[in-house]
Amino acid sequence: MVPALTRRPGADGHFTDAERAFVDAATARIIPTDDTGAGAREAGVTQFIESQLAGDFGDAARWYMQGPFKDGTDEQGYQLPLTPAQLYSAAIRAVDQHCRDFFGGRVFADLDAEEQDEVLRGLEAGEPELGDVDSRSFFKMLRANTVEGFLSDPMYGGNQGFVGWRLIGFPGPRYDYTRFIGRHGEPFPLPPVGILGRDGFI
Repeated sequence: MVPALTRRPGADGHFTDAERAFVDAATARIIPTDDTGAGAREAGVTQFIESQLAGDFGDAARWYMQGPFKDGTDEQGYQLPLTPAQLYSAAIRAVDQHCRDFFGGRVFADLDAEEQDEVLRGLEAGEPELGDVDSRSFFKMLRANTVEGFLSDPMYGGNQGFVGWRLIGFPGPRYDYTRFIGRHGEPFPLPPVGILGRDGFI
């Protein structure tokens, strides 16, 4: 479920330059641009994530964050004492330091695509150790936020140009589909629209 919009799309200033470069590079590997269509970068996923982290989602405003914090099972969901905004900042610093140590002083955003994929696969598997930050929890959140930014309504700041919806053939929340009911297997002939209209923004 996409977090509630708490800051106008396009709001910036939450990420440092290094954080923005990391998120832009990482999301572009999670949903790359390829022969099937545009990817996370074209969809504005970094902007979506930055806007969400600058609001209530980033502050965990609606989450119970009083502890106790113990290792939980995957079914129990997020179990860390860090808010999402804190998790992103701490994890990015740790991952960039790991990259400096193992890739000749280069940070994640400066690695080539294969090296970035290697790092992301490691995070997904729980490696490397990132001090107080759980790498699997960070990757899980980053991947989920990337998908949300790629497929959410453009009013939230991602899915710019409806590139995510065009990729999967989703026409958006049109007010009336009655003349298309029962026409199975036919491509929908109209362009996508968002909640706020054809361009997705006010």
